[in-house]
Amino acid sequence: MGAELRRFGVEAEILEAREHAGAASRAIGVHAPTLGALEESGLTERLLAEAVTVGRGEARSGSRLLGTVRFDRLSTRFPFVATLPQPQTERVLAAAAPEPRRGTPVTGVRTEESGVQITAGGEELRVPLVVLAGGVRSRDLVYRSTEAHSYRDRYLMADLPVGERADEEAAVVHLDAQGVLESFPLPGQRRRFVAWDPPEAPGRPGGRLGRMARALELRGEAATAAGLASHSEDGSVPGSTAVTAFGVSRYVAPSMRNGRLFVIGDAAHEVSPIGGQGMNLGLLDAATLAPLLARWVRSGNAPDQDLRTWEKARVTSARRAAALAAMNTVLGRPAPGARNAVRAQALRLMLGPVGGRVFAHAYAMGLDAGS
Repeated sequence: MGAELRRFGVEAEILEAREHAGAASRAIGVHAPTLGALEESGLTERLLAEAVTVGRGEARSGSRLLGTVRFDRLSTRFPFVATLPQPQTERVLAAAAPEPRRGTPVTGVRTEESGVQITAGGEELRVPLVVLAGGVRSRDLVYRSTEAHSYRDRYLMADLPVGERADEEAAVVHLDAQGVLESFPLPGQRRRFVAWDPPEAPGRPGGRLGRMARALELRGEAATAAGLASHSEDGSVPGSTAVTAFGVSRYVAPSMRNGRLFVIGDAAHEVSPIGGQGMNLGLLDAATLAPLLARWVRSGNAPDQDLRTWEKARVTSARRAAALAAMNTVLGRPAPGARNAVRAQALRLMLGPVGGRVFAHAYAMGLDAGS
């Protein structure tokens, strides 16, 4: 948001609770609508210079290919998903944005007719416009109801070296009796692996490492599993992030504006990362709101009709992404015996010539209002 406002000639001050930028890599996929929205600013070119472009996705069950989702055949300027570790994405965006005031948590927000009163770092500040982009933890600053729907599902995640391979430019989703294993290309001959994990499994890092190694081996990733299992039981992998565990939740606020206060990103809508659209929702929130706020600042008049249209479009987009993520979460659960065979057959039919195009359109965020 800061980078886009600066591009439109509006300086914004960024208040950041964290003392330092995060090092963890979570979201890795940048979708076509986001690349299109950021192209004019030059950010897309900088992101693509560091990213791998994924032109297709494959659904597999055991040794069988169920179907292929072809992003490279979509009618869009960027017919692929660009993947890169989240810290690299953040560095590209931060280079174009104002330097944040770090160590300045916002602890209070109150809207007024002519401005917004905020409490930040122990100071009381009155400012003309505020955009809250503080993620899940900032939600209770602005919404009365902040309870998200929590799924029972748990997942393991790791970014691992894999070397050269035939499917190095393909995303692969394994669906079998043990649940889902997702595999996404990353720069430097690495892949992001996400595996369904039993909710009752112990949380000890070493246990996570062993379960991830078994999940990889079961899906034909024996070499990667052997390399992972050979490392120490503290859960870390040299040259990689740790094997981490996470749960999933869903929350979509009914509104994203209260007068001069706007809420974007995970503060306003949280979707399951199984599908990879949450970060893109937030980036599109910012890219589509910035020109409207810039017009407001320059003219002194709120473009209320356009802001209402923006809010409706973004809430609708979040609901669509949440529904798709919920479907992915259900599809990725373990399905022993006959249930797995039925699921595999259903996916084979859905990923046919017509259905495959629909899936590609949806998974590339073609259903987003910003596409």
